[in-house]
Amino acid sequence: MPTMETNFKKRIGFLSFGHYGTGRGSQTNSAADALHQAIDLSVAAEELGIDGAFFRVHHFARQQAAPFPLMAAIAARTSRIEIGTGVIDMRYENPLYMAEQAAATDLISDGRLQIGVSRGSPEPAANGAADFGYHPLDGETDADMARRHTASFRHAISGAGVAEPGEHAYMGGERLLRIEPQAPGLSERIWWGAGSRATAVWAARQGMNLMSSTLLTEDTGVPFDELQAEQIQLFRDEWAKSGHSFTPRVSVSRSIIPVVDDTDRMYFGLRAQADSKDQVGMIDGLLARFGKSYMGDPADIARDLAADAAVQAADTLMLTVPNQLGVAYNTKMLANIAEHIAPAIGWEPATA
Repeated sequence: MPTMETNFKKRIGFLSFGHYGTGRGSQTNSAADALHQAIDLSVAAEELGIDGAFFRVHHFARQQAAPFPLMAAIAARTSRIEIGTGVIDMRYENPLYMAEQAAATDLISDGRLQIGVSRGSPEPAANGAADFGYHPLDGETDADMARRHTASFRHAISGAGVAEPGEHAYMGGERLLRIEPQAPGLSERIWWGAGSRATAVWAARQGMNLMSSTLLTEDTGVPFDELQAEQIQLFRDEWAKSGHSFTPRVSVSRSIIPVVDDTDRMYFGLRAQADSKDQVGMIDGLLARFGKSYMGDPADIARDLAADAAVQAADTLMLTVPNQLGVAYNTKMLANIAEHIAPAIGWEPATA
């Protein structure tokens, strides 16, 4: 099989699930807290030289659910950091309205938007997409519907016409109307959240960047990082055969918590032992392998992360953050990772 060239600048970004609630120790008691703190953490991350601020999207839960207003607000407060999602569940989306929202947000950010999309993960609602008004067509599965919505969204942001002109159309009746505004280059900044090797190959055929999380919905018995590295290589091999016009990006997510003081030990001291190995379990009816967390002494984490096959294979590392611990805690955590851990994988702080 052909192998793609993988000389790339290593990037790191944080990934927030945007939880909020009044549980013990929570610094995000309300949705307003979670949103304002997401903006403030993004500003702080940019000052540290972190490359990206990414947000998980969930519905019917006390988490981030409407990413575009949040990302537009972050764009207005920052100048360099990438802003994105990881990921939007496309079962729930109106593709054309999403295309308008995405393009406007990308223009506000001056081309810094990175949109991760996928079929989605299990949600609290029994059939939330239907509650939003979206139903699979005859013969479709929910996954088929998500991919259909994704195709419509990507078609719209490509500048293609999508609507028949009416008698009041400003451009006459010669061609289809396109969504406005359009954001140049956005179509090359769409990522597919792939949960298996097969879906990674499919994403490559479609011409989408690859976003791989802390779990895969398959298990071959090998360590998680090796299975994920195989997924990445299959993606790159398929991309090389597909003839796309740009070089794809690949991200992986990891939970990385340096334990350096009493506060860290209070929150994560016991978990550092329990979460230090891969786990195998069931999710959405499928056998899945969950990657281990990296918690403990920064020097030990740096050594282990440098040996993580998938982290080395990817160009972007997403750091999941405990957002409910607040901006100050997460800024300190990102600063410790940036100074003591990330250089071990070849990362350097970004500049304007």
